[in-house]
Amino acid sequence: MPMPRSSRTKGPYGEAVHREGVERLLRSYHAIPADAPVRLAKKTSNLFRARAAVNAPGLDVSGLAGVISVDPEARTADVAGMCTYEDLVDVTLQYGLAPFVVPQLKTITLGGAVTGLGIESTSFRNGLPHESVLEMDILTGAGEIVTARPEGEHADLFRGFPNSYGSLGYATRLRIELEPVKPFVALRHLRFDTISDLQDALTKVVDERVWDDVPVDYVDGVVFSADESYLTLGTQTDEPGPVSDYTKDDIYYRSIQHISVNHPKQDRLTIHDYLWRWDTDWFWCSRAFGAQNPKIRRFWPKQLLRSSFYWKLIAIDHKYSVADRIEARKGNPPRERVVQDIEVPIERTREFVEWFLEEIPIEPIWLCPLRLRDGSSEGATDPQRPWPLYPLEPGRAYVNVGFWSSVPKVPGEIKGAANRLIEKKVAELDGHKSLYSDSYYSEDEFEKLYYGGGEYPALKKQYDPRSRLLDLFSKAVQRK
Repeated sequence: MPMPRSSRTKGPYGEAVHREGVERLLRSYHAIPADAPVRLAKKTSNLFRARAAVNAPGLDVSGLAGVISVDPEARTADVAGMCTYEDLVDVTLQYGLAPFVVPQLKTITLGGAVTGLGIESTSFRNGLPHESVLEMDILTGAGEIVTARPEGEHADLFRGFPNSYGSLGYATRLRIELEPVKPFVALRHLRFDTISDLQDALTKVVDERVWDDVPVDYVDGVVFSADESYLTLGTQTDEPGPVSDYTKDDIYYRSIQHISVNHPKQDRLTIHDYLWRWDTDWFWCSRAFGAQNPKIRRFWPKQLLRSSFYWKLIAIDHKYSVADRIEARKGNPPRERVVQDIEVPIERTREFVEWFLEEIPIEPIWLCPLRLRDGSSEGATDPQRPWPLYPLEPGRAYVNVGFWSSVPKVPGEIKGAANRLIEKKVAELDGHKSLYSDSYYSEDEFEKLYYGGGEYPALKKQYDPRSRLLDLFSKAVQRK
């Protein structure tokens, strides 16, 4: 069965082109004044936290945006750090292969998902994107490119790189594992009337990887309310047949909903469309732009129904405070942005979700289970902290909870009141919070949660001795 192809498919661009891109990067590094911070000269970002404007020149990464090579026999790919997952998947699907984890939005880069954190519906069996990295070339703050592997001279940087958000360096090349995929994904949408029942089912799927005697290759969930939630179970198949299309008129997250608890709703997508099922409407966030109104959607160009275009609209809102001005005209207070992904142990899912639905007026919310891959602690100095800057426990299952909206600001409350409340609750439940958006931790709290028991300062001193790169606290909390 031939693999469905994308109309924009490209091939690997080869070692010579990559070397030119690296040389351009190094020239741009040396052109930055010695007293100026080193940043990316990158116009786009998948970060939601604002940062101060900088007029100094940045790193030229324009030559690091593609797939270098694919080895279909070894099931590996060498990929430039700024290659988007959209471009990466378009290449690997030609070989019937895909990255172990493909984050939900097309413009997320491989380097970004590794130095930050990515997750998706394979994470219950494949962990996080950095766990399928075999080696990385990293431009450090000292201006050197080093090759980091699980063992050897730079094994400490290899383990400390995930969740460092460019504060230790930038990946120029990553060699990653790939897994075979089939042309289609058969979906079952299971409805639950209580969060407790959903948690029980999710635990069973994560442990057994089977539901009703059918293997489960993908799993995630959506909570619409305390008495309406769903798990979507995906199974790879090469059986031909009709498939759904959620890239124009129909909206994927609405297709999940149905009435019956006892009879799951079924669906089928191509593997390509399954991987990008959330991108067309940025999960459900396109509704904020009116794109889910049928009268507007009918005239919305299909090529602009994608997360990269919504990012441009968000940038305009940030620059001109469009949303707050609209609220003010309605006589409403400004709104606090609550755009976060957190992880809690799977057995605390019900407790967090029910608390969230009671305290934070946002719906729907996304659920995605994860567990570190078997053997992920090999080579780690502390087997309980194989990735020190984001210390998930090996063998323990977690659930990522994603919520992306805003809430009304209450006059007189401290800045970031809702986000601070969430941070406190997540800590109470032995959870963690991703750092791509607003954070309000004190410096002491942040160091305890994200500095790996002192490993981060040691790495910073070794690989960025002159502090050319902003430190993690400055980036994530002070938003410099």
